[in-house]
Amino acid sequence: MLQDKHKHKSALHEQKGIPNPEITNASSISKIKTNRKKQPSVAALTQGILECNITALSQAITLVESKNTKHLAKANAIISNCLPKANNSIRIGITGVPGVGKSTFIEAFGTYLTHIGKKVAVLAVDPSSSITKGSILGDKTRMEDLVKNKSAFIRPSASGDSLGGVARKTRETIILCEAAGFNTILIETVGVGQSETAVHSMVDFFLLLKLAGAGDELQGIKRGIIEMADAIVINKADGDNIKPAKLAKVEFNRALHLYPKKESSWIPKVSLASALHNTGIDNVWEMITDYVSLTQSNTHFNTKRNNQNKFWLLQTIESQLKSDFFNRTDIKEVLKQQLQLIETNQTTPFAAADLLLNL
Repeated sequence: MLQDKHKHKSALHEQKGIPNPEITNASSISKIKTNRKKQPSVAALTQGILECNITALSQAITLVESKNTKHLAKANAIISNCLPKANNSIRIGITGVPGVGKSTFIEAFGTYLTHIGKKVAVLAVDPSSSITKGSILGDKTRMEDLVKNKSAFIRPSASGDSLGGVARKTRETIILCEAAGFNTILIETVGVGQSETAVHSMVDFFLLLKLAGAGDELQGIKRGIIEMADAIVINKADGDNIKPAKLAKVEFNRALHLYPKKESSWIPKVSLASALHNTGIDNVWEMITDYVSLTQSNTHFNTKRNNQNKFWLLQTIESQLKSDFFNRTDIKEVLKQQLQLIETNQTTPFAAADLLLNL
């Protein structure tokens, strides 16, 4: 009787010229499955990246950033294929507090670099919404001119819950961009927490953007960030702000002399720039090229990269162990129980951790 009912329903749809919803839905599902099957292969994506196909590069980065375990093997294969063509760029980290003008500076700097024949990839770690956990993806709207530039590639990545707001897979994304022919990689940090430390561990040159007259010339700066900086650029040095910017430059130069000598033998410099008026941008690039020349001649450049690779090996192991631990079904159940016991003071965090680790 049920089959007769479906047949009668189908016949009525045909008489009235109305598509049968069951057939339509089945067709839609079939199309979705077909589209899923047509995902580019590892070989196709690798070939596309090596030919600087932006679509292939974007698809590969999406795989790398995916938390889906099924995508991990495919992403790793693409990275391995691209590795021989990587490591041929200058990696520059750019940080500064919100409001310092990072996006404006990066757009002006990136545009300048493309004008002198460079291919620029901007990996902008975008703050995630604390409510929806989605990426705001503001950098593509803030860098309107650079995003249209054929010699530039901008990839905003949601920082999510990773350390200091640094995108979980930025390191691998650098390799893919280098394989695609981008010889200058700019990595922008969110400018909060420990993101500077993580970015410093994946770049060749670390640039700190500051503002004059913001009340943080010296006392408000974390000592660690100043120690990491290879150059300080005082941005928005224009109009009435030129005099305060020059005074800030003197103060920062004095402060830098108090820090220990860098292993690279490079003496950090302070420069003035106005991203809005495109002044001082060429001086920043000149500083970076001087740094690269010095560190390549004294072998520090390669030594630093080797040390960074070792650091990321240990970080990857740590991350994978943590992921494997928390994704275990038995751990999830016992962890839930132990958290409840902690709330009622029936156990201590240390005893609970010991119990979980012993599992």
